[in-house]
Amino acid sequence: MKKLFIIGAVLSLISCNQAQDKISDTAILISNVTIIDVVTGDLISDRQIVVDSGKIKKIVAKLENNEVYKTVIDGQGKYALPGLAEMHAHIPSPPTSEVRTEETLFLYLSNGITTIRGMLGHPSHLELREAAEQGDLLSPRIFTSSPSLNGNSVITTEEARDKVTAYKNDGYDFLKIHPGIKRNVFDELVKTANEVGISFSGHVPVDVGIERALKSKYASIDHVDGFLEGLVPGSANVNPNENGFFGYNFTQLADTAKIDELVELSKNNKVWIVPTQSLFERWFAPIDGETLLQQPEMKYMPASTLSNWKVRKEASTGPDTNFDTKQWETFIDIRRKLIYSINKKGHGLLLGSDAPQLFNVPGFSIHHEIDGMLASGLSPIEIIRSGTVNPARFFDMEAVFGQLKEGMDADILLVNSNPVEDISALKDLSGVVVRGVWLSKEAIDQKLQLIAQSASAQ
Repeated sequence: MKKLFIIGAVLSLISCNQAQDKISDTAILISNVTIIDVVTGDLISDRQIVVDSGKIKKIVAKLENNEVYKTVIDGQGKYALPGLAEMHAHIPSPPTSEVRTEETLFLYLSNGITTIRGMLGHPSHLELREAAEQGDLLSPRIFTSSPSLNGNSVITTEEARDKVTAYKNDGYDFLKIHPGIKRNVFDELVKTANEVGISFSGHVPVDVGIERALKSKYASIDHVDGFLEGLVPGSANVNPNENGFFGYNFTQLADTAKIDELVELSKNNKVWIVPTQSLFERWFAPIDGETLLQQPEMKYMPASTLSNWKVRKEASTGPDTNFDTKQWETFIDIRRKLIYSINKKGHGLLLGSDAPQLFNVPGFSIHHEIDGMLASGLSPIEIIRSGTVNPARFFDMEAVFGQLKEGMDADILLVNSNPVEDISALKDLSGVVVRGVWLSKEAIDQKLQLIAQSASAQ
């Protein structure tokens, strides 16, 4: 009797193990791929990645019975890394149509962006976030700001308290700070945000200034806003409201010897920086709008948007604006020095391009941003970290995304060559896995063709 019990127990255990090893019909196998460890920069070759139910189930050197997987992606000669994060994105809101909104979200995905941080919130974005989270919407993972807090929307301390509390209760992920807020109102906003438990990111109001902003512990300061103004010596006795486009008017007064001081302040207060350098090398730059309009990705934007971009570009840097190319070159050199130093000595950088913004097409603009970071002296692996593990750390979600590890969300970018050697390889993708959904390059191209057709009619 005892022997029969033991035999029965063994058979039951075998049956249980077989059930556990049973391969789901929805499982995906990426075979023989080289994985990029974004933390160390190491390459781990010939790995088998098993994805199911939106998660990375296994990463192993060998698998038995590969043929049982219904979906097998041949990763031979290819490289897998975590999906990228666009940390300064914009999501359309009404009256933009649902179709155009979904197309915009797909444009991010088409370039391997599987996480976006929306920087101008709207109630509809809370619904989109939920739909994406539940798998009801093909979209990057969404984090969304509140509607804008600026000099017109929060004029009094009472308004600051009320709006911060309301946006926290509404469920926004963080507050968006725009220019124009007075110092006393800003201080009340920060105090209330700390009390109710919501972070804040964005611009640095002139009345606040970069030092006070850093000491207030922004979650992130975007556009490297306020830093150039912070390099101007007090002895210059400038009117801070005459700073121009992100401090451009003070370019000749900036003392770059003060960079380390500001960068150390950002590190001590754990403030992340999102450069959005592509804005300053495309929109606010000595390059003709017509030249930018000839770039291939422009076909994915509505004709009316492109026309508006051209007009605004002319108003910013056109022949009638007295735009000074030599001053711009100095301005860009200072920004690059800031970006380099923040990366080396600050709390850290987050990859973000501000799309869709002038000539920054969602998804595609991240590659222009990468070019700007390269020109600032960052290495490919440092740039990759700014779009993978750094955003995960920013959101305190290192166990969820940002690396390729068992148990984490299956957000995977599969490319045809090694981006650690040449980061332009990120443009040559083989496909994208977004929380377990495989989008092949062929499927992406087909959808992009439809988006281009739709945009041409708008």
